Amino acid sequence: MTSMENRSEVNEFILTGLTDAPELQVPLFIMFTLVYLITLVGNLGIVALISSESCLHTPMYFFLSNLSLVDFGYSTSVTPKVMAGLLTGNKIISYNGCATQLFFFGAFAGAENFLLASMAYDRHAAICKPLYYTTTMTSRVCTFLASGAHISGFLISSIIIGNTFSLSFCKSNVIHHFFCEVPSLLVLSCSDIHISESVLFIFASFTVFFPFLVIFASYFLIFITILKICSAEGRKKAFSTCASHLTVVSIFYGTIIFMYFQPSSSHSMDTDKIVSVFYTMVIPMLNPLVYSLRNKDVKNAFRKAMRGQ
Repeated sequence: MTSMENRSEVNEFILTGLTDAPELQVPLFIMFTLVYLITLVGNLGIVALISSESCLHTPMYFFLSNLSLVDFGYSTSVTPKVMAGLLTGNKIISYNGCATQLFFFGAFAGAENFLLASMAYDRHAAICKPLYYTTTMTSRVCTFLASGAHISGFLISSIIIGNTFSLSFCKSNVIHHFFCEVPSLLVLSCSDIHISESVLFIFASFTVFFPFLVIFASYFLIFITILKICSAEGRKKAFSTCASHLTVVSIFYGTIIFMYFQPSSSHSMDTDKIVSVFYTMVIPMLNPLVYSLRNKDVKNAFRKAMRGQ
């Protein structure tokens, strides 16, 4: 990072934050503190519950515990800095601090895409080929898929970070956002950014579209299989096993599509910030709630843990 820093005339950035209105700083700080506490307790609580309850030692919950760790990670990469800025008014982030924040956010967000795809494949194996499920989703396969998700996220994030911070930043050091984001950084560079934009597009597209295609194909086959089930009760039972995951996928990719796949003319800075708050802070809080409220196994395991059994 030192060599990168020497090529840049900028050694710190200023985040514009969410708002300049003084009367909103404290209410927003309180709100984000509550959101972050719920995120922390919810996600780490899910991990602890799955680890301690033997009835949850299945591939689906193994992936869920990994998803919870990732949600906690990418919320933590952004939310504490936002909270500190609201509380103290200090919106400065160092060059290395910006690179670090962007790296961990990108790594965890990328891993989430691949984990959601792995969970979709798991549901496909459970519903479409139930007789072969135990031989298909072995502990070795699950470990391989989860490890691959984390490694892919961190590797792709490393490439994007190296590509971005190899540029020179000698224009304004004001980032018009509440956290370091690649598009907001590229507009500050005085280097030729065409190659950097191409690299970002290629790797970001792969990170989003490859897992999305796996999820789409898995659920397409799942729905075909469910439609072939004769009884309404059987169809309902089969669908209920993937309802929580489908809800999480819909919220996650719905937000991404709204944020990045609409004409630039329809974007506004305020709208982008609100949507960014949703996918950096709210979604990591919602995921454990969705699985807790919609999943009988998790609720039963939680009640059992509360009773001390």
